[in-house]
Formats: sequence, C-alpha cells, structure tokens
Amino acid sequence: MSGRGPKLPVRGTKPKPDDQKRFRGKATHDWVEVPNVPFLEGPDLPGARSDGRPWSERIKAKWDTWRQMPHAKLWGPAEWDFALDAIEIAALLHEKGSPSFATELRNREKVLGTTLDYLRDLRIRYVDVMENEQAAEVTNIADYRNL
Repeated sequence: MSGRGPKLPVRGTKPKPDDQKRFRGKATHDWVEVPNVPFLEGPDLPGARSDGRPWSERIKAKWDTWRQMPHAKLWGPAEWDFALDAIEIAALLHEKGSPSFATELRNREKVLGTTLDYLRDLRIRYVDVMENEQAAEVTNIADYRNL
C-alpha cells in the first residue's frame, strides 16, 4: 500500500446514472476498484469482549465476514480499531436489543462498507479477477533482423 494512507469516505451525494447527470465532466472523486477476492489477513477477534465476557457465535460469524471483505485490505490500524468498536456495539445490540445500539451500529456499518449500498456510498467497487488471463507474449526482435 502506498504511504498516502487509506482511502476515506467521499463526501457529497450518491452518483446518478449517466443519463440523469447534469454535469457531464469528469467526476471529482473516482471509484476505488478492489479485486473481488476475500482479504485473508484481517485480525482475529480478541479472545473476549472488553468486559471479559465471551463473544456469541453470531458475533464471531459477523467479525469473520467483516475481516474478509475484499476492501478491508485498504484499512489501517485506525479502521481496524473502529471495526472492533463496532463489533462491541453489535454484541450489545444482540444482547440488549436497544434501538440506540441499532442506530449506532448502522452508522458504523455504513462507514465500514458492509453492504453493497454502503460500498456504493463509499465509491468502492469490487471487480472480478480473471484467473485465465494470459500475459501477452513478447516477440524477440532479434528473430526478425536477418530476414
């Protein structure tokens, strides 16, 4: 990753379809294209919650999903810390069912890009990787010099 740091969410309204755009110039913020492959280097969930209690199976599954999202490879230490705080809020929501936890969790999931809609808001697009792409063969010019 470059030394510029992780990409931050883009401000402004969601992009409109091409036929509805009023400004036809180049977009101020381009899409970030991320290969659609699971990120396998996300940190493990800590052994216990911040208060020492164990994680529920549902929360463990949610964390495994979050840490393997393809765009998680763009995250730095601050984003992972934010995600850990969000998973604590998710645990509280599933435990207590309070609407205030639901609102905060939804806001944090939006920042993390946990759904396709949230990814669009962040201007992150998953692109399929072609496994059978062959590199173009380079012809050696020396083979044609003495023709």
